[in-house]
Amino acid sequence: MKKKIAIVMGGYSSEYKISLKSGNVVHSYLDKSQFDSYRIHIFKDKWVYVDEDKTEFEVNKHDFSITPKGKKITFDCVFNAIHGTPGEDGLLQAYFELLKIPQTSCNYYQAALTFSKRDLLSVLKPYGIKSAPSYYLNMGDEIDVNAIVAKVGLPCFVKANKAGSSFGISKVYKKEALQTAIDLAYQEDNEIIIEAFLEGTEVSVGVIKYKGETKVLPITEIVTDNDFFDYEAKYEGKSQEITPARISSEQAKKVSEIAKYAYEVLKMNGYSRSEFIFVNDEPYMLEMNTTPGLTTESILPQQAKIAGISLTELFGNAIMEVSPKNP
Repeated sequence: MKKKIAIVMGGYSSEYKISLKSGNVVHSYLDKSQFDSYRIHIFKDKWVYVDEDKTEFEVNKHDFSITPKGKKITFDCVFNAIHGTPGEDGLLQAYFELLKIPQTSCNYYQAALTFSKRDLLSVLKPYGIKSAPSYYLNMGDEIDVNAIVAKVGLPCFVKANKAGSSFGISKVYKKEALQTAIDLAYQEDNEIIIEAFLEGTEVSVGVIKYKGETKVLPITEIVTDNDFFDYEAKYEGKSQEITPARISSEQAKKVSEIAKYAYEVLKMNGYSRSEFIFVNDEPYMLEMNTTPGLTTESILPQQAKIAGISLTELFGNAIMEVSPKNP
């Protein structure tokens, strides 16, 4: 009997367009002999199943079921392809746990923790995982520009604490430009992290559960044509993503071990993609994404391909890790 899989996509954040692309790729590549997949669009104003004719059917939120053409369908597993809230911050994970429906991403606590860059880096620091000097602001806090510069120096990065895909991020060179960058970040989130600029090679490390084991994928080097790896660089061709990364075997070994250690310390499941910058051969963590992009051009699928894992196998394995048996 084929498993019925709900692929959730969309979301409530600026990342919804990327999420729709990811979800449609999962829908296209899932093994049709094993899975019947259903595209579920989750937006603030509607949760709907969208069939092949683009007809929409409302989702019953009481049990996460759909009733297209009068036939009720419940799901064996949810494939989470939502970047940002509510799919990457723990809200949907908690909802599905209450309904006892398996889902492919990490659990609700890990999602909430990793979604906050500040909380993630603070939790990992006692385990010896390095990060850039940083300064925190919450909306309404007094902004002391001199104190910020004294703590992190210039240039620095001003980031929305809980936003992905480089929304709400600025590289600031002058003290006078900090307020504008802070205002931009507050458009995305009510919490901000301001980090020291680290000069070095940026890499992205994918870690997944694969056939019951924690597996580190080949490392990707990020080379941007822009001043930093912003939205345009990520999604509009203004960067090179080189897999495997052009780093030494010692660097590769060290960053792979740290990414795997962070994954296991946090008791992660599903996919993660962690970003690091090497400074004098030492990797500094920037963030961890728990529902990374899954388009054919996205970094984690690129890494899986180099590792000899097809998209069909990558997506199918994520489901089998959490829902191994047929009902």
